[in-house]
Amino acid sequence: MVTLLAAPAEPLTNAGDTQLVLAALLGIAAVVLLIAWGKVHPFLALILGAAVLGVVAAVPVDKIVTSFSGGVGSTVGGVGLLIALGAMIGGLLAESGGADGIVERVVGRVSGSALPWAMAGVAALIGLPLFFEVGVVLLVPIVLLVSLRVNVPLIKIGIPALAGLSVLHGLVPPHPGPLVAIDALGANLGQTLALGLLVAIPTVIIAGPVFGNFIARYVPATAPAALLPTRRDAAADDRSPTRPGDGRLDADGDLVTDDDLVNPGAGRPGGAIDEPAGRRSRRAPALWAAVVTVLLPVVLMLLRAIGELTLAEDTTGRKALDIVGTPIIALLAGVIFAMIFLGYRSGFSRTQVSGFLGGSLPPIAGILLIVAAGGGFKQVLVDAGVGDMVANAAEGANLSPLLLGWLVAVGIRVATGSATVATITAAGIVAPLADTLAAPEVALLALAIGCGSLFFSHVNDAGFWLVKEYFGLTVGQTIKSWSVMETIISVVGFLGVLLLDVFI
Repeated sequence: MVTLLAAPAEPLTNAGDTQLVLAALLGIAAVVLLIAWGKVHPFLALILGAAVLGVVAAVPVDKIVTSFSGGVGSTVGGVGLLIALGAMIGGLLAESGGADGIVERVVGRVSGSALPWAMAGVAALIGLPLFFEVGVVLLVPIVLLVSLRVNVPLIKIGIPALAGLSVLHGLVPPHPGPLVAIDALGANLGQTLALGLLVAIPTVIIAGPVFGNFIARYVPATAPAALLPTRRDAAADDRSPTRPGDGRLDADGDLVTDDDLVNPGAGRPGGAIDEPAGRRSRRAPALWAAVVTVLLPVVLMLLRAIGELTLAEDTTGRKALDIVGTPIIALLAGVIFAMIFLGYRSGFSRTQVSGFLGGSLPPIAGILLIVAAGGGFKQVLVDAGVGDMVANAAEGANLSPLLLGWLVAVGIRVATGSATVATITAAGIVAPLADTLAAPEVALLALAIGCGSLFFSHVNDAGFWLVKEYFGLTVGQTIKSWSVMETIISVVGFLGVLLLDVFI
């Protein structure tokens, strides 16, 4: 991908190293305190933090505004489109029942001791195109039902499912965190994707089935009755294929929001999207269609990475792979495939498919704003010269860029609870170091930051409360299970990155 948010030829300030360190610390502290203590939305906290950083670093106010705005625009242009396309794929998978089809098929064919491994695999597959929160909403009803039907401890199969979702969310594009790190560091997306999958597999195994089997002995949990999924009567409401988990996404059981603009033809805001001509015959999408929807963008991007390693630049095959493997093209192909095979071929009308696509976008608005503001904050860091100063200090101290990136991300993650803010800030601080690394090492640096951004989720993380409520746990039980699992993911993933660094 094109490197975004590059440092200017000359810093915007003549401040010395001590002043720059103070500016960076106060800017980051402002963000942390505003989010953790002041309960300010991260979008506003990042804007105010950038202002504090720039003022303390003696950057002229007009230059702060210009730098921040440029960072916002570059980040949205490079990452925003990918996040939106990924959300559309996730929305179609959720609404068509394709995601549930994958879960039910795999879980229906395994039992006993194999269930935790199956849940981890399914969660990892489902987690490729879905945001963590959406993946939790889709998978948790299945986990609750499976736990009751086969009499398996809830945590024993719940932790593997959460591990599969979390690892993919933190390490594998097209999720926002990895994409932001890739853009900020100028990493190759295909290489980062391939290496991320290599790191993800053992990490999911250790943090999922292995840890889940252990911690289930110490954290007894029962499925909350109020959250158990029920099947709706198809005769009463056939807006979508009947599936476990209906009604868990919103009041209407789907991703369509209360907005007539994305819900045309409804008698009320948020009403069912039905064409005036009457009902259509609908069926659950084929399993192969759901699997191809999930894997198509990944395969196209991996093919491009393979082509870059094996084919000469001027060959027709290399040019074709460069085009179809471009992230935007790959994700767009996934959206179009999903529209046809999960939407139209499953009996949904054009109006309904359009509504599903439109309804998948409002939930990511907050994510896009945080990512954009984070890009602006990072650009002020870069333009003020903080990144270069840290790079010089790290080089003089012989500190590994991978370790530095991981440690910075860990600190911000624990302080703010936001993996996205941790990724953005850490990437901005170590970005100048990427210029001194080979392409595979830059990809590993992006992964090291991603690992650090998952460290020890606790009470300042929305995901902590999401897991606590869905699994009916106490705060202490959530820390023993979910928080420790996230820490295992961070440490094991980082060890995997260091191991790959030895051989690359």
